[in-house]
Amino acid sequence: MLVLGALALAQAPAPLSPAEKERASQIYFDRCAGCHGVLRKGATGPALDPKKMAERGVEYLKAVIFGGLPGGMPDWGRQGILSEKDTELMARFLLEEPPTPPIPSYEEIRKTWKVYVPPEKRPKKPEHSRNWQNFFGQVLRDTGQVAIIDGDKKELVTIVPTGFATHILRSSATGRYFMAIGRDGKASLIDLWMNPPQVVAESKPCVDARSIESSKFKGFEDKYAVVGCYWPPTMVILDGQTLEPLKMVSTMSYTKGAGEFVQEARVAAIVASQFNPEWIVNLKESGQTWLVDYSQLSKQGRPLPITMIDTERFLHDGGWALKRYFIVAANAVNKLIVIDTKTREFVAEVEAGVRPHPGRGSNWTHPTYGPVWATGNIGSPEVTVVGVDPEKHPQYAWKVVKRIQLPYAGTLFIKTHPNSPWVIVDFPMSPSPQAAASLCAIDKRKLEVTKCWEVPGAQELKARMVHPEFNKGGTEIWVSAWGSKDTPTFIVVYDALTLKEKARITGDWVRTPTGKFNVYNTAYDIY
Repeated sequence: MLVLGALALAQAPAPLSPAEKERASQIYFDRCAGCHGVLRKGATGPALDPKKMAERGVEYLKAVIFGGLPGGMPDWGRQGILSEKDTELMARFLLEEPPTPPIPSYEEIRKTWKVYVPPEKRPKKPEHSRNWQNFFGQVLRDTGQVAIIDGDKKELVTIVPTGFATHILRSSATGRYFMAIGRDGKASLIDLWMNPPQVVAESKPCVDARSIESSKFKGFEDKYAVVGCYWPPTMVILDGQTLEPLKMVSTMSYTKGAGEFVQEARVAAIVASQFNPEWIVNLKESGQTWLVDYSQLSKQGRPLPITMIDTERFLHDGGWALKRYFIVAANAVNKLIVIDTKTREFVAEVEAGVRPHPGRGSNWTHPTYGPVWATGNIGSPEVTVVGVDPEKHPQYAWKVVKRIQLPYAGTLFIKTHPNSPWVIVDFPMSPSPQAAASLCAIDKRKLEVTKCWEVPGAQELKARMVHPEFNKGGTEIWVSAWGSKDTPTFIVVYDALTLKEKARITGDWVRTPTGKFNVYNTAYDIY
């Protein structure tokens, strides 16, 4: 027994040096924390307990990190994102207790606030003649930039600096501004009326973040903004015109209000209600949806009434149905949660596929089922279609009307437009290079896959096709080829009726393109 114990001890990898730990922590933040949690407690991905990781062993961990797993674990090594040396480093890192990141103070956050162009010095009307409502904001993930592309001319307008690995862009109530939020917690306000568009204000209210939204209720348009932080677990309210930090609210909570205490209760999707002056804020690990009333913030003491609704754990992303019902994926438990933002109630939960990931989802009207909303799923080859009209089609409301089978799992985004007959589906989380390079089109009337195709040139660049987005008129579909930072890729444009390729946007600047957001469709929730 002593000999065996000595052998096991001898085979255990050496502890990480301070330099190795620093590099591994940065890689984990960049690539892993979003799914597994800063403290490795798990959410979309499983918990990574050091003791259990030690039972699996370094060689097993290296194989998984390098080659991925079905159901959503990326193949970081095979894609060329992590070298063999970094793969081994990360395997060893998972055997050690996770470091707890620092929690910045309000004073530290406030020091990050910068206003480059004050509101009174910004243009009163567009300074250029471009159709800015058909601009696309293209995230260049690993370069920490957003490209503004003219959707009419399909040409680059400008590139602006943002936070690292921008997660989303949200349009202001008027559409004039893009609000970007980076995974490093930096919020950026981009004025699209300027020539060229530029960042007019920024602040960094978090260490890690995924969501940002403006106030959109009548009388409060763009007066405030809110950032949802992954770390520290907080919600930070900003001035909507300058991004000045105004109020911080901790989201540490108890599971569904009555369970275990959750330190890492991260803020996931946030949307702005059209019926009340409030944001719908979803807490991932604690399984709560907060209705946050911003109407009294101008009063002394900045009152902030919050209605807490216990829903389901691991809330992630979601979108509007009929612009009244917010549907959010609780993806680790394979459910969709429905909030009626008019009555302010939790009205339904629906069984989705395995790890639903709608992005914003897709809306259309079916001849039999009436208005429907759909999501893709990371872990199963399925698009889940749900009836969403309890007033005119109650027999189908909050029921799955069709589970459309796909050739692959690994979907992150689906998208449609009222002027197109198709729902477009991607597969960037599939471990199959062919699947990740492919797209499928679903017929909205027949509710079946009509066409799937591999995008030429994607596999050769080790790129994954991701995030379909329609132009303002719904006549084109834009999709990004997400490759490595070292290799320029492309954005492909398809005809939204024939699905034939119309154009490719290329250039040395097209590096790690991921999400892209059309100004008009983002501002008016057309998807």
